[in-house]
Amino acid sequence: MRTFLTFLTGALFGTGIAMSGMANPAKVINFFDVAGRWDPSLAFVMGGALIVTFIGYRLVMQRPAPIYEPTFDVPTNRQLDGRLVAGAGIFGVGWGIAGFCPGGALPALGTLDSRVIVFVAALIAGMLATRIVMDWTKPRAQPAE
Repeated sequence: MRTFLTFLTGALFGTGIAMSGMANPAKVINFFDVAGRWDPSLAFVMGGALIVTFIGYRLVMQRPAPIYEPTFDVPTNRQLDGRLVAGAGIFGVGWGIAGFCPGGALPALGTLDSRVIVFVAALIAGMLATRIVMDWTKPRAQPAE
């Protein structure tokens, strides 16, 4: 049942992304082109997503626990730091240049468009590079004297 619900959630998400136009890089790039051929329709998509998320969190968090897990896994760190700001900036610049965000690119993989494949490959490479850099720069424990 859990696998079926996961599939159903992914299918609903992919359908919503495709229907909203967020899998179309031209539409996304036009959304960011406020000085040219600006297309504000994605603002309504994002606004609708925020409303659904707001209501959904209010309803779900009233439950004592999730259905398939013992506890909710809610982030506790609310601190803005350089890593978060830099990551958000890189994400936004990549989204604006490529016209894809990860949520829109994954359903678009079904088109087998080479631009989507290159974007997803670069996305995966970036995730792996980030993990390597994070492990490399992690403070090491000092040996006991």
